[in-house]
Amino acid sequence: MSEPETLFESAGRAHRPAPLAARMRPRTLDDVVGQDHLLAPGAPLRRLVDGAGRSGPAAPSSVLLWGPPGTGKTTLARIISAATGRKFVELSAVTAGVKDVRDALAAAKKDLSVGGPETVLFLDEVHRFSKAQQDSLLHGVEDRTVTLVAATTENPHFSVISPLLSRSLLLTLRPLTDADVGVLIDRALTAAHGLAGAVTLAPAAREHLLRIAGGDARRALTALEAAAGAALDLEQTEVSLELVEHAVAQAAARYDRDGDQHYDVISAFIKSLRGSDVDAALHYLARMVEAGEDPRFIARRLVILASEDIGMADPTALPTAVAAAQAVQLIGMPEAQLNLAHATVHLALAPKSNAVTTALGAAVADLRAGVAGPVPSHLRDSHYPGAKGMGHGKGYKYSHDYPHGVVEQQYAPDAVHGKDYYAPTDNGAERGLSDRLSRLRAILRGDAG
Repeated sequence: MSEPETLFESAGRAHRPAPLAARMRPRTLDDVVGQDHLLAPGAPLRRLVDGAGRSGPAAPSSVLLWGPPGTGKTTLARIISAATGRKFVELSAVTAGVKDVRDALAAAKKDLSVGGPETVLFLDEVHRFSKAQQDSLLHGVEDRTVTLVAATTENPHFSVISPLLSRSLLLTLRPLTDADVGVLIDRALTAAHGLAGAVTLAPAAREHLLRIAGGDARRALTALEAAAGAALDLEQTEVSLELVEHAVAQAAARYDRDGDQHYDVISAFIKSLRGSDVDAALHYLARMVEAGEDPRFIARRLVILASEDIGMADPTALPTAVAAAQAVQLIGMPEAQLNLAHATVHLALAPKSNAVTTALGAAVADLRAGVAGPVPSHLRDSHYPGAKGMGHGKGYKYSHDYPHGVVEQQYAPDAVHGKDYYAPTDNGAERGLSDRLSRLRAILRGDAG
């Protein structure tokens, strides 16, 4: 197989070369960057491509690739096809319909009938197919007319029909790290079928490419190609930060994820949330998102703040923050920035209370000071042989046997019995807890009138 032309070898020709991202597409598994969990010796993908499980009754009837954009799903589909000597047919669920699927299956069946090659049918964005459209794939998959390789950015357990999912080898692709994307950028700069050393890349420009890529190799290479073209138009041999900014129309955020800016901006973000300044919080969120901060890091801080600074003043804050964190995992960037903004607005506007934080801190302080004591005998486990003989469980009052499910009974060890750790504030929903807490403590401690 001949190497594709470089951007510069084809200069002046009537046709345009393939985009840099297409020219740099890996051709073998050894060229793939990232996804080490799928490429290790003995891993399912390695076995499939290297020959094990290529044919026979144990071979997978379809492969489902699930991962964020730009992680190599189409590349892996092409590698599977080339390595197994099969014809490669590509469809996109965005534009294809049932007729296209049937035509592809019919062509594959005809090839088999005349001794032609087997077909790998690659269906991109399979989650966009309706249930009926996905059903149209089943017959061809079941009778092995084609080896289906379907790609999706959505969780296939929710977006792919069960019959197709159960017949598929599910391979989960992980987001590329900055180091992975950096390898691809460096490779593209020097490779003969890439930029062939025609330009160099300034360190600040390289860092900006990594930030705007967000783990998407295709985005990084597309931006690099545009910036390199701009440099050559100006007869420059170095791609500067300014050229990258101009080429992608996105200014570099002055933000170092490993330096002071990382800590300063997240600190300002948290303090703005705690201070209920929703506008400032959104500013810092946008600053982090635009700089390519790890969205999981932002989500974790939102979850922490929901309990640390809001707590029971708004019991819905924690579920909202957790939901945003789950959405980041499920959807990925850039769409998940809306989920982070949703949680940011909720937490900034929520009433604030650190009563939960203070309560736990007081309990931990007593424990570390040695104020503890044994668990009261009536609360101890009485289910194992000999426990009752030691008095475990004797005198325990089952709460549900009493009015309102509450009864006078000592639960804390003697050393801390009667201590009040939790003190609700008058903010938000906590205001309504104060009276209830007073009544509960009075009943539990025998102080009720």
